[in-house]
Amino acid sequence: MEIDNSKKTIGRYLITAALPYANGLKHIGHLAGAYLPADIYVRYLKAQKRDVVFVCGSDEHGTAIPIQAMKEGTTAQAIIDKYHPIIEQNFKDLGIAFDIYHRTSAPLHHETAQEFFTVLNDNGDLEVKESEQYYDEATNTFLADRYIKGTCPVCSNDNAYGDQCEKCGSTLSPEMLINPVSTLSGNAPIKKATKHWYLPLNRHEEFLRNWILTEHKDDWRTSVVGQCKSWIDGGLQPRAVTRDLDWGIRLPLSVNSQPLTEEAASLAVNGQRSTVNNVTKDDAGKVLYVWFDAPIGYISATKQWALNNEKDWKPYWYAPDTKLVHFVGKDNIVFHCIIFPVMLKLHGNILPTNVPANEFMNLEGDKMSTSRGWSIEMDDYINDWIKKENGGEGLADVLRYYLTQIAPETKDSEFTWKGFQDANNSELVNIFGNFVNRTFVLMHKLCGGKVPVFHNEIIDDADKQLIVDIKASAAKVGALLEGYKFRDALFEVIDLARKGNKYMQDKEPWMVAKRETVDGILSAEGKSSIDNCLHLCLQLTANLTILINPFLPFTAGKLCKMMKVVNRMLEWENAGRIDLLKVGYSLREPQLLFRKIENEEIEAQLAKLKASSESRQQINVTKVEEVKAQKELEPVAAEIVFDDFAKIDLRVGTIVAAEKVPKADKLLQLSVDLGFEKRTIVSGIALHFAPEDIIGKQVTVVVNLAPRKMRGIESNGMILMAEDTEGKLHFINPEISVNNGASVK
Repeated sequence: MEIDNSKKTIGRYLITAALPYANGLKHIGHLAGAYLPADIYVRYLKAQKRDVVFVCGSDEHGTAIPIQAMKEGTTAQAIIDKYHPIIEQNFKDLGIAFDIYHRTSAPLHHETAQEFFTVLNDNGDLEVKESEQYYDEATNTFLADRYIKGTCPVCSNDNAYGDQCEKCGSTLSPEMLINPVSTLSGNAPIKKATKHWYLPLNRHEEFLRNWILTEHKDDWRTSVVGQCKSWIDGGLQPRAVTRDLDWGIRLPLSVNSQPLTEEAASLAVNGQRSTVNNVTKDDAGKVLYVWFDAPIGYISATKQWALNNEKDWKPYWYAPDTKLVHFVGKDNIVFHCIIFPVMLKLHGNILPTNVPANEFMNLEGDKMSTSRGWSIEMDDYINDWIKKENGGEGLADVLRYYLTQIAPETKDSEFTWKGFQDANNSELVNIFGNFVNRTFVLMHKLCGGKVPVFHNEIIDDADKQLIVDIKASAAKVGALLEGYKFRDALFEVIDLARKGNKYMQDKEPWMVAKRETVDGILSAEGKSSIDNCLHLCLQLTANLTILINPFLPFTAGKLCKMMKVVNRMLEWENAGRIDLLKVGYSLREPQLLFRKIENEEIEAQLAKLKASSESRQQINVTKVEEVKAQKELEPVAAEIVFDDFAKIDLRVGTIVAAEKVPKADKLLQLSVDLGFEKRTIVSGIALHFAPEDIIGKQVTVVVNLAPRKMRGIESNGMILMAEDTEGKLHFINPEISVNNGASVK
């Protein structure tokens, strides 16, 4: 049943942030992409006193976990138990206030994911197919994509994985690899039949087209709609829901066809048995694919939150007046806008109202990469900046401020340590912090440490304009936060502080006190002028505290303490008021909100980044050299007889057309004239040749190779190339022009 909640009155909010893999530390690019904007939005909603639940948790299944375990020489369980608490604490230290940070290894999640699968399968919403999959005979294991390595067909990297080549970045499938081997045994795998369940996304193209491209084309970010349109226009395909792995959520087993043995039944979490169609004890070794189980983690996290707080979880996932918002990075758009919504629709849940996905954040002119040592881990920032000094929470807010200021909301952005320093020193210290400090210092010096009275009879145009600005900023910031424009909202807050600085500078209460004091007595006129100025500056400080709270919660807390007010003042309905601090109320001495960041600190971070990158590069170079050494020692391939070689049909052809394959920078689609026919061949040579430069080239082609699809294009043949010592590819072609179709002997 299709649920349209876009026009319903909103009764509650469920906010999710992408579940991070618990296979290692997370960097500030992750923080900027999903978690910080989600936290800002949630803090704003809670200040509005709206019913909101903010869920997240560790994604603890999938091959990334056992692969990391192999690297560290331990178990998958040990890996998730190591990284889950670190990541959770990192978020807390940086002010990310989830209502619950759950785990997909929790029994409740296993139960929830199995139930979800059961409903879809029993309703006939899944397809069961038998296909051939790579199998390692030595370890008796069906191989997940990451357990297969081989030569990349695009860039000839010998260590490409079955899902991606980390050298050229191409998305691959195991079938595309040349000479694939199992990473478990090092042996060449065989193909073996296996049964799997699939989510037939192709059945739901019309629904997705109407829902995304029509209903949400104006209120979702252009980049999100554009990526979805590209996927839908390209034609959606069934996507496997299960896989053959030891690590993951076991399929719920059927008791329909025959009784299960105790051993088979025990494979289901908590001994659960199901009435799932087509799932028998023969399928006991299968698990749910991580892409299927992970987003269900939002539901299980909501369930656990409800249990913890004696609440009902169902309205947050079933009631049409709930607003569901997913905060993710752009690499998660497809999962949260196409795949998960189809799952939710089939399961009877509400659909997401918005998916305000961010682009990527780069670092000092290059893409962030933990594997290359070119990143700033959240844990490192916390240790280097927050934990090294008393009151270090303010430096958590500095990072939050800068990441929001450069948020990649519409395009990729870049973190630089110099930009970080400038944002702190020029804006937080010199504008925001300076205004608050001057206000409190002068209030204590000129008003006895108490909120002065406001004299309406002498109000002037500058006073009136500041009052207008305070009220207008509250409305502007709220509207921008409602529209997920966090960068612009933050600008409005700082701009209001900037206006406060100008107002105080124009009023010059310190000069008024000097000018209007005679024989140690301040004139009544001078006192009234000073009172009005500092009264409005204090009311502005209170407003700034409310407005900055979603962005800089630690700073807002410190300001509340200085003003001796409770957190209830931070409720959004108070924003825009100029009576928040009562006349005669005594306030505490000022504390510096932010400190200046010195050049030496920035230079140390740049040196650390460079050293980390060089160290990682050296490790990678060593690995490459080891691979090369192994390659040099490799024996000649096993001997074959002439009849084996004679099976290969090599012909000469001429390239008559060439073009780049969309979304695959390394692939060229060639049209080759073989004399007896023209064929389409997809070749990974785009890094070496421009399309226009190879038209008319004669090439040697393997013409009796079984066709295979690459990027949705059926390739019928393979062009033979030679690689020189520098990795450059060269055509193997006849010395003189020959007829197309001529055999190569």
